[in-house]
Amino acid sequence: MSKLSNIGHQLYTGEVSYDFIGHRRRWYLVSAILIGVSIIALAWRGLDFGIEFRGGADFKATTNVTAQTVDSMRDALRNSGVPNLDDATVNTIGSNQVRVQTRTLDPTEEVPKVRAAIASEVGIPPDQVAYSLIGASWGGQITERALIALAVFLVLVALVIGIYFRDVKMSAAALIALVHDLVLTIGIYALVGFTVTPATLIGVLTILGYSLYDTVVVFDKVRENVRDIRSSTARTYSEAANLAVNQVLVRSINTTVIGVLPVAALLFTGAFILGEGPLKDLALALFVGMVSGAYSSIFIATPLLAQMKEREPDMRKLAARVRARRAKEAQKDRIAVAPSSAPSPTPEPARASVAEDAEPSNAELEEAAAPAGNGSKRASPVEVTFKPDVRPHRDGAAKRPQPQNKPRSQRKK
Repeated sequence: MSKLSNIGHQLYTGEVSYDFIGHRRRWYLVSAILIGVSIIALAWRGLDFGIEFRGGADFKATTNVTAQTVDSMRDALRNSGVPNLDDATVNTIGSNQVRVQTRTLDPTEEVPKVRAAIASEVGIPPDQVAYSLIGASWGGQITERALIALAVFLVLVALVIGIYFRDVKMSAAALIALVHDLVLTIGIYALVGFTVTPATLIGVLTILGYSLYDTVVVFDKVRENVRDIRSSTARTYSEAANLAVNQVLVRSINTTVIGVLPVAALLFTGAFILGEGPLKDLALALFVGMVSGAYSSIFIATPLLAQMKEREPDMRKLAARVRARRAKEAQKDRIAVAPSSAPSPTPEPARASVAEDAEPSNAELEEAAAPAGNGSKRASPVEVTFKPDVRPHRDGAAKRPQPQNKPRSQRKK
């Protein structure tokens, strides 16, 4: 058995346990700091919305892509005579196409100039440069539909969790964890400056599913541990929930690592190899959301659930019973240990009795038989009681013939 498997077995059986619930304030503080940084990044830098949301012009041209293609295309846009093109987005698609996204252009005056500049740079006729104009209203419709989809998703999640677990507090804790993951993901986007595209929305909705999956796995183990907890005094609700987190900890880590590794490869490819495009936007949302979802299911959702459940009257009574039982057991242990640790008293030596154990000496006998002085009557002799020998004879001594005290004439011949 490997070391990781051994640790997982010890966590599952409770031999090794970390108090996630008891240190919940620490995790709340960490999450508050991360959310605060995310909100500051959103207020300071904002989100860089793509052309699909803010509107603009999209140009595509076929060319042999080299390392200087992007820089040379930016120079051609600056020399086109159209103002305010410094923030245009230029990226390559594969090895034979370049894509240019600019602000909203006038279709009669500015679009022909930009097409001509791009065609001149790549060496093709201007009519072979494909373009499309995207209005801001279309981006607004996408945003509105994305928000509606998010709201419907959250409502369905609350209903499904509430029906499955039959506990409203589990639904509330799961929704708080989902909002936590959503805010962190959007804040990371604002902090690193990645462009928000429709692929980003797809990634955000996907990571909410990952976060929900981890939370449901932990909650299912919590429900199993607290099934008959009201009629037991073995542990409190928080202790049962903490045991559930430890039991699924290794599983959550393994699932997250296996899921994050390919997403990290996509993020590296999209950000450092391709440079631009929807791949890195999707990969960043998935990467941040999956890590945040695993974190929130263990450190946010379950501690919040335990905190809300401990406020119920039944759970308070259970906690009081558990404390009373443990105090009683501790008192019994102290009473059991005290007599065994006290020193045993030393027995006093037995005193000898003159009448029973000591025989009178000859001097004592003569003094008792001597006459009293000056006409007094002779003193009566002292009556001395000898203790008979009551010691049991051994079997061999009892069988041997004993000496006889009868007169010689009465002895048997």
